Amino acid sequence: MIAPTTTLGELVVENPARSRVLEKFGLDYCCGGKATLGEACARKALPVDSVVRELDASDATYRRTPLDGRGPGDWSLTEIVDHIERTHHDYLRAELPRLSGLLDKVVRAHGDNSPYLHTLRDTFEPFRADLEQHMAKEEKVLFPWIRRNEATGTGGVSLASLGNPIAVMEAEHEDAGAALEEFRALTNGYVAPPTACGTFRALLDALATLEQDMHRHVHLENSVLFPRALGGKVGGGGGGGAA
Repeated sequence: MIAPTTTLGELVVENPARSRVLEKFGLDYCCGGKATLGEACARKALPVDSVVRELDASDATYRRTPLDGRGPGDWSLTEIVDHIERTHHDYLRAELPRLSGLLDKVVRAHGDNSPYLHTLRDTFEPFRADLEQHMAKEEKVLFPWIRRNEATGTGGVSLASLGNPIAVMEAEHEDAGAALEEFRALTNGYVAPPTACGTFRALLDALATLEQDMHRHVHLENSVLFPRALGGKVGGGGGGGAA
């Protein structure tokens, strides 16, 4: 039985398929992973019993199907950071430049009739730059520290020393989550207008996919990697916005 006192982060760590239900209700299990289900439902004025019923139904339909028979909570820290780099960082390196190109084309073709597209581009480009810097810091500093700590026991970096860079990463996740919310709001939930051309529709589809991937990406870091790297409990979430 799912308890309202369980955090959103813990719910998804236990069964990643539950993310479908939380996303349906607009419950943020990424940056908001520290909130309990009851707290999150109260903020959205949602009946917690209804959400629990849908989560239970999801559990019955989608059994836990982790990669290689284990969930991310069972992976070593090195396996987690390797997965993040291969799955999420590689995706972003390929997709972010593509999105910039799509945005430029759509703004040129439709910006006069849809001024919000200019705001969308003005929000996306700083998001892209910040995210690329964020990934570089993780790959050059934080992830090597985590790998060394796991391999040697300390790696020359104390848990207290890891706390500061992790706090920075969590704060940057918050900023990315805010940008994703703005993308969704500006595009009316990534719904294409009736007159949208193929490029416009491709842009909206790509933004929706980006949002889904970022949710899984940030959840994996905030609710699994960072708590374990700090020697804490898995599932509590990170800085208050995915595998």
